[in-house]
Amino acid sequence: MNRRLLLIMICALIGGASASYLVYRMIGGRSGPAPPPTAQVVVATRDLQIGTLIGAADVRMGPWVGTLPKGALDKLDAALNRGAIANMYQGEPVIADRLAATGSGGGLAAIIPPGLRASAVRVDEVVGLAGFVTPGMRVDVLMSGIPPGGNPNEGSRVNTLLQNIQVLSAGENLQKDSEGKAHPVQVVNLLVTPEQAEKLTLASNQTHIQLVLRNPLDTETASPPGALMSELFGTSGPRPPRAPGPTLGGKPRPGIPELVERRVAPARPTEIPAPKNRVVEVINGATRTEVKFTPREDPR
Repeated sequence: MNRRLLLIMICALIGGASASYLVYRMIGGRSGPAPPPTAQVVVATRDLQIGTLIGAADVRMGPWVGTLPKGALDKLDAALNRGAIANMYQGEPVIADRLAATGSGGGLAAIIPPGLRASAVRVDEVVGLAGFVTPGMRVDVLMSGIPPGGNPNEGSRVNTLLQNIQVLSAGENLQKDSEGKAHPVQVVNLLVTPEQAEKLTLASNQTHIQLVLRNPLDTETASPPGALMSELFGTSGPRPPRAPGPTLGGKPRPGIPELVERRVAPARPTEIPAPKNRVVEVINGATRTEVKFTPREDPR
């Protein structure tokens, strides 16, 4: 074989191999990183609502590709018989922070944070059935009624009792009427402190309760002065000043109520009319005479 032709073939082989190696390096450099490992985690088999007690049919083990969410469970036993304190959706990993403590069970009690209470408040059909109040919303609680020692002529008074209260749940409850028949009543559970629960219970029994919706981002506490029925109709006026009561050393005497001075007009003397004389005509045959009598005063 011609030496020159052999040299050309060797150079072509070396050049082709070099080009192939360079192309391989370029394609290999552009390829993505190796896929992350796949892990087995606990996922929900259906949508789980707040308060659901998780059973064996509600969760399963499933693959999860990529970075695991913080708190994801890797064993079914860690999720069974625990209540859901947040909504979970089908195929979503079950997070430990969304489950109640082991042994606390399910239902409403499992989602109450430590130190707080769930207080039930009855609402009317407009608030309940129209979807005015739903779980997670923020409301203010108003109470209306006649305050103790208030003037009934001024009518009812409305004051803001609680502000920025979270709605825990909303639904219906059966209550018996005066005839013993059960009928549904709209009930809203509010998340309050023990002190707020005492005020809310007292106001629910003695006054009328009304809930007003507020923006969840609005956390400022307002100071409304309250409203009177007489102010709405413009019939309220300044109260007359009280007269000073009995004093002792320039101070009101204890135990003696203040007296209000009243001016009474003096009575007019009764005028007694003068007695009138009475004349009696006496006819005796053809003779006529007149006799005058003066009536005596009434001894009464």
